[in-house]
Amino acid sequence: MNALDAVDKIKGIDPSGMYDKIYHFPEQLEQAKGIGMGIRPDMKYYSGIRNVVVAGMGGSAIGGDLVRSYLAGIVKVPFYVCRHYNLPDFVDNNSLLVISSYSGNTEETLSALDDGIKRGAKVACMTSGGKVADIARSKGYLLVDLPKGYPPRAALGFSFIPLLFLISRLGLIGEVEGDVSDLILGLKSYRDRYAWDRETEKNPAKSLALRLQNKIPIIYTGPELTDAVGTRWKGQICENAKCLAFNNQFAEFNHNELVGWNAIDAYRDKIIVIYLRDNDDHDRIKQRMEVVRTIIGKQNVDIVDVYSHGDFSLGRMFSLIQLGDFVSLYLAVLNNVDPTPVKVIDFLKAELDK
Repeated sequence: MNALDAVDKIKGIDPSGMYDKIYHFPEQLEQAKGIGMGIRPDMKYYSGIRNVVVAGMGGSAIGGDLVRSYLAGIVKVPFYVCRHYNLPDFVDNNSLLVISSYSGNTEETLSALDDGIKRGAKVACMTSGGKVADIARSKGYLLVDLPKGYPPRAALGFSFIPLLFLISRLGLIGEVEGDVSDLILGLKSYRDRYAWDRETEKNPAKSLALRLQNKIPIIYTGPELTDAVGTRWKGQICENAKCLAFNNQFAEFNHNELVGWNAIDAYRDKIIVIYLRDNDDHDRIKQRMEVVRTIIGKQNVDIVDVYSHGDFSLGRMFSLIQLGDFVSLYLAVLNNVDPTPVKVIDFLKAELDK
């Protein structure tokens, strides 16, 4: 029997229940929606916002990336995601600084928060506790209190949905409640096709995981709706399946990385390319994808097309995220590794704390 069709084996490899967190992601989104609808910002304090900066790292930052992609061309002010100890120089008292740290103790994000306080930025904090929560309460900042008990990468709903509602409540975009409700319904309807009791032959997530086994995935996306989704796929494969993955986007990599495909003789059998595609990709991006397919095809490297599905952009974005999360879980099973622990990250943090 295929290992992916043995539910008991999956349960044995996944004792902390990462599968359950992925399968029940729509319910997490429902909970996050309730949190988002309860956000009541002080409109006087948050008046005059000229730019938005989300400070975070890893699983806490990806929500900001996805909001940025989703709102591209819609949000009324510049939107920036900061993964650094220091904020960009333009941050001042007309900046909305959203501190996104699920643990509340992320070193880089706490440094960015301190920087923002010194510059007089308008701060809002999203966390499950830690030092960020303590600072927010002591300073009287808006605090979005998130449920505890998740690895940050498994708390995507809590880093994405409340941020989206905050931006809406501040009048920088229109209402989002309807799209979020439709998103939840859509993901509930899709998930059973990826479930662990659905055999591999009829399960797109299991089938793709098998194609990725013993390969290094390179994930290519367009520059708009799917760009941050590619980052999410890479992160989930690296953290859950404990293997390397890389991502880039059209058209940027066509101006540099593409040349590297001429020198892959030593490792072409270890590479697989994933195109994350959306029907609303720019026509020239679609053309580039086909030309690059020809270039990569000459190197005898497999390219897998993965299409979004749904009738609205938020649903299409998260249809790809949902599939990618399941793929990373099944790839962990094939690699015989527990998807939850990230021991090397824990080691790095411990060394930095010395």
